Amino acid sequence: MPNSQLYPFERNRYYPGKMLTTADFQAEQNYHIDKLRFMNSLMYGSGIVCGCGVFNLDDLSILVESGVVIDGTGREIIIDSSIVKKLSTISGFDSLHTDLASLCVRYKENEIHSVYAVSHKDTDQDYEFNRISEGFELFLCDREDYEEGLELESEFLTKEQVFSGANFTGFIVMPTTVCKDRNVKIRLEIHKKTDADVKLSFKGILDIPAFTAPDGTQQIEICVDDIELPEGGVMYRDYWVKTMSQPGIESNVILRSGSATAFEDDKAIGAESSIAIRVRLSEDSPSALVGRELGRLNLEMRQGMGTDSIRLADIKLMRTDSAYVIEDVIDPATDAYIDLPAQNSIRTEYMEYYVKEADISVPETADANSSSDTAPAPITGSELKNVATGVLEIPLGKDARAGDIRYSGEITHGLGSGNVYVSIGYEYLSADQALGANAKSTVYGNPELFSRQSQQLVDAETAVRVLNDKGSFVVAAKLLHDVDFLVLTYRWVAIRFPSGDDLDTADYYGKTITAKTPTVVMRPRENYYFGVQFNNMDPVSITYELTASGSGEVSTDGVYTAPAKEGVYEIRIYCSDMPMVCTYAYAIVKNDAKESDPGGTPEQKPEPMVDIPKLDL
Repeated sequence: MPNSQLYPFERNRYYPGKMLTTADFQAEQNYHIDKLRFMNSLMYGSGIVCGCGVFNLDDLSILVESGVVIDGTGREIIIDSSIVKKLSTISGFDSLHTDLASLCVRYKENEIHSVYAVSHKDTDQDYEFNRISEGFELFLCDREDYEEGLELESEFLTKEQVFSGANFTGFIVMPTTVCKDRNVKIRLEIHKKTDADVKLSFKGILDIPAFTAPDGTQQIEICVDDIELPEGGVMYRDYWVKTMSQPGIESNVILRSGSATAFEDDKAIGAESSIAIRVRLSEDSPSALVGRELGRLNLEMRQGMGTDSIRLADIKLMRTDSAYVIEDVIDPATDAYIDLPAQNSIRTEYMEYYVKEADISVPETADANSSSDTAPAPITGSELKNVATGVLEIPLGKDARAGDIRYSGEITHGLGSGNVYVSIGYEYLSADQALGANAKSTVYGNPELFSRQSQQLVDAETAVRVLNDKGSFVVAAKLLHDVDFLVLTYRWVAIRFPSGDDLDTADYYGKTITAKTPTVVMRPRENYYFGVQFNNMDPVSITYELTASGSGEVSTDGVYTAPAKEGVYEIRIYCSDMPMVCTYAYAIVKNDAKESDPGGTPEQKPEPMVDIPKLDL
């Protein structure tokens, strides 16, 4: 592993009469060389810039195309013309002990242009090399002995093993933090550890409480059938899901207990009975998450990750005691190539053949004259149809003193008659140093708590009288101190609560939910996700609650954790916006519960309570 730390940088300081030595001239060169290599490693990393393709010409020889490579210390390696080599003449061939070799290239300097040394001493050589030629060297090593370089430690991705056998190992990989209302990829990653001629089959079910699969459910089946890989090979299978926009900040992706099975040929191998991957739910965009993660990498983490050589290709050999045959040349992985800004336009053009731009719809614009500061402004949207807001003014007059009570006019909130709650907050303008201008603020509650921060606040007690039958309200304000203001300005918010007479039973008729597994047998402290099936309705936000204390714990996304005590525990599940649409699930906690029986027996499963009583209309 090379020492890639090229800093701190030092350059010559020139002054009149300075005597320059060989060390000074060497420092002058090193300053510029090290600066360039430092920026190469920081901006581009290491890998193949262009070219360097490897082909077998016959059973004994290979062709290496011209190209450019940058190694782990930022040094440019230039293969200026294509070269043909017999494999046996490449350095390292005699040391190979396996049938899979790696062809690599590394930086090499050669001293050239011998000249007579004029000022040589008796102990020095008569001739010195006048130039250094920057070149390269090809060499071979066993694939298993090639040092890939240190992997960058990062908590951006989480990786959990789901099975492991004599020949294959499988993992689930996904981001640690996901973006709400955005797509995210869950990857099944399979590694081949040996060269045995074995096929792998794997199957499992992931419960995804905070996500939606393409088929609209909250589970995905991950599986592969009879796959074959070479030794050291890796296969990826990607599953895309969409993160739901929900109030929670954490969720879990759970490998359903007992669902995972793995076989090498017909032999079962070890598969995890259950795993839980905890993910964080974020309001940020994907670009913001990635940018923040990359920005966290300090200089020490960025330096020293590469190697002093770059792998150009793997060569599979067929060898005997006295001869060899090149069986195949395997190209490097796509991550061996460096993405260059100069190729962005070409990359974009080529990508257009694979990616279709999403349809863009123009959102409907609101009528500019539909609202004003003084008129009620009901918030549109079915989820906020019972909310309205606006601004009101209470005139004080010239002689307002402490203890005076002033009233607003009767204000129509626009939500109709019925049970309406109205809250008001004192609204004022104040200088904001951050914005460099006046900013509008609203204080709900007691303004006196903020009076020290702003001299423009008016201390007053307020009360709201709601005229339920008329669909309006009146505000009263009692001054606590003498003021010079002529008008008090308040922001009001009105919320209408439906009563029994307001319920629209047509919205609930025929809609039910059921637990996919109404009864589950669990061990103490074990986790289980209670999925929900929607009947005659679209998926909506679900709330989970325990019906008795000491029943364990249940998260907002339906992951139930059993208590330490044995017993039968009940979980109520209902639609957050429609509490009448509900069902129940039961957890039977036993110390000797079997993993193969996560759902209990038919006799243990009670009928789900999902029917809604009929209402007389």
